[in-house]
Amino acid sequence: MKRLRYPVLFLTLSFTLFYCKTNKQTSSSSTITSASDTPAPEKAVDLSKSPFLTAEESMKRIAIADGFEIKLVASEPLVSTPVAMLFDDQARMWVVEMTGYMPDTIGTGEDVPNGNIVLLDDKNKDGVYDDRKVIIDSLVLPRAICLIENGILVAEPTNLWFYELKNDKVVKRELVDPQYTEGGNVEHQPNGLLRAMDNWIYNAKSTKRYRKQGNKWLIESTHFRGQWGICQDNYGHLYYNNNSQNLLGDYFSPGLGAWNKNQRGVAGFNEKTVANNKVYPLRPTPGVNRGYMKNVLNDSLKLNNFTAAAGPVIYRGDLFGKDFDFNGFVPEPSANLIKRNIIRENGYVVKGEQAYKGKEFIASTDERFRPVSLYNAPDGALYILDMYRGIIQHKTYLTPYLKGEIGKRGLTQPLSAGRIYKVVPKNKTSAVVTLPDSPQQLLKLLGHANGWIRDKAQQNIIDRKYLQLVPELKAAAAQTDNELLALHALWTLEGLGKLTTDEVITTIGKQSWHTRMQGLSMVPSVMDATNHSRITASLDKLIDTKDTLAAPYIGFLAKYIQEFDQREGKRLLVKLASAYPKNGYVADAIVSTLQDQEEQFTHELSASVKDTTSSIHRQLRKAIATANNAKANRNPEVLKKQFPKGEALFTSICQTCHGADGNGVKSLGPPLNQSEWVTGSKDKLISIVLFGLTGPVKVNGHLYQTPEVSGDMPGIGYDKDMPNEDIAQLLSYIRKSWRNNAETVSTIEVSKKRTQLSGREKAFTEAELNGR
Repeated sequence: MKRLRYPVLFLTLSFTLFYCKTNKQTSSSSTITSASDTPAPEKAVDLSKSPFLTAEESMKRIAIADGFEIKLVASEPLVSTPVAMLFDDQARMWVVEMTGYMPDTIGTGEDVPNGNIVLLDDKNKDGVYDDRKVIIDSLVLPRAICLIENGILVAEPTNLWFYELKNDKVVKRELVDPQYTEGGNVEHQPNGLLRAMDNWIYNAKSTKRYRKQGNKWLIESTHFRGQWGICQDNYGHLYYNNNSQNLLGDYFSPGLGAWNKNQRGVAGFNEKTVANNKVYPLRPTPGVNRGYMKNVLNDSLKLNNFTAAAGPVIYRGDLFGKDFDFNGFVPEPSANLIKRNIIRENGYVVKGEQAYKGKEFIASTDERFRPVSLYNAPDGALYILDMYRGIIQHKTYLTPYLKGEIGKRGLTQPLSAGRIYKVVPKNKTSAVVTLPDSPQQLLKLLGHANGWIRDKAQQNIIDRKYLQLVPELKAAAAQTDNELLALHALWTLEGLGKLTTDEVITTIGKQSWHTRMQGLSMVPSVMDATNHSRITASLDKLIDTKDTLAAPYIGFLAKYIQEFDQREGKRLLVKLASAYPKNGYVADAIVSTLQDQEEQFTHELSASVKDTTSSIHRQLRKAIATANNAKANRNPEVLKKQFPKGEALFTSICQTCHGADGNGVKSLGPPLNQSEWVTGSKDKLISIVLFGLTGPVKVNGHLYQTPEVSGDMPGIGYDKDMPNEDIAQLLSYIRKSWRNNAETVSTIEVSKKRTQLSGREKAFTEAELNGR
């Protein structure tokens, strides 16, 4: 079901005419090797200019850590505006081109269907891709893909499509989820489609995961995570970030614990893997959205902290050396750099620190160098998608200040560029591994040193349904020489539907925590009416042996036991709570299984855990309070009908930071529910929503400031296309939502305040709004 090709032909011809004289890709000799190749010192940077550079010229502006070099593998006209990418078995690159993103500062033409999924190939095997094939075209702002079985998942808001392919051509299209994105503008919509170790497909900026089971697609709820980009480590833990956070992640398996609507956050999910958000640009960076605010830029006009953190990756290759194992790399396109973080485990807790002080792994003096997504690869290198654009801020939040910066340096045009680079160690050859169609060879690759190879081998065995490998997979799972081979073999068996209860129970009993943890994560895959008693006995044994690391998992898994035996599940929870009453991770895991049963469980627990100040009692009380407060909330369906435009705006713009329940989101935004800023002065509220608010801010006696929340709330009044009526509905909606019951706001009131504040270019402060 390939779409109309004429737009693609026109764009390709345009690219060729414009670039062929200056940007011919010839060989892998296009390389930058170290900081010594960096151009003139920063004082020579002319802030009045930001010229469009060819890929070769742009590379000369890049500084890279000692011992590494960066190589160009694709650029325009072969690729344009790349935002996501996957390798297939033959090391070909499937690339998402978001061609329509922000053609100018008001987003003219963003709804034009000019996005593509393209297939790039290196025909002559010289390391530079030289062939382009458009697989799917005429897409509106596509954002993510996932190869699976005989086709490809494509996220094109609001839909998630599955395209069946034959010989790289579309033969059928199926709608998997018509609400893959629910609300949200381009910056705040789900993305990622990461096919993880547990055989589920996860997303950033989302609470959904997907799985193909026969001819059906399963959709389940998970914890909300991230903003742009998602990745995993060698053991299936997920990592992500938001625009102002370096690296976030989960301590526990991603399918667990997102069950209790009365629980606001579960310890061990959405944790700060690396708390230090400092960045070190190589050049002044005045072109950031809040560059006019105090402390956003330093005295040298360089960005101080992350403001546009994008698609991260945990390096899992076999090329960089041991010092780079379990390193997290994060791009910051607004500061033209890529950060390296060193991560360490302590039991299930994962924390990290920046690898360098005062410098970055990669940084550029080219303002248009926009690394947006990073990837592991079949050759062990680190791959970089460079959107190579002047404008990366969406119109919804684009401030007059940044519009001015864009105008000063002519950053709007051109729109047709894009580069893909790879990073490799100096004097080290990167050899591409292509995956064979042989079942036996795929089995061997499950133990490969390169994580990308292991993942792809697992996926291929499952996709091709190589059931003849089951005996050998069981043998691989039982061997002890290569732990990663054993773990991938187990998950491959799970994907084939051949994992047994005995194998899971045996794995739970292993000495290695990494292996034991995988066994615990596999319990939901095998639990049924015939085996739940045996599994419960295994979990009981872990409590008896004081397996502290396994304890939170036991709390999560009690949910599955309760589905078959309510009494046994509750008994296990009481036993666990009695053994670990002060462990916050265990407490949250237990509460996650008890939606609307919190009060009853508190009574059941009182005899064995008498200390009411313990973590488990505190967390139960919080959930009970949340449930009681929710009962007093107004009916959201009634409000949706009353203020349809307001509800839509809240979902797309406000909900991300303030939560669907209006009670705020950790590290992002303070509560709106029962906030005096929402229910109080209309003038103040209108002013804030129109032009933003810079923290700190006091809400109900509590001072919210970074890092508890983001230091700045963007306004939407800068967008001239945003109707006053819609803003009035939004304000009325939040003033009537949850437990709020304030007067509605009229279109006239918004219009009057907007006119009064015409020309304003910066966010308000609390002191300014209060007349101080």
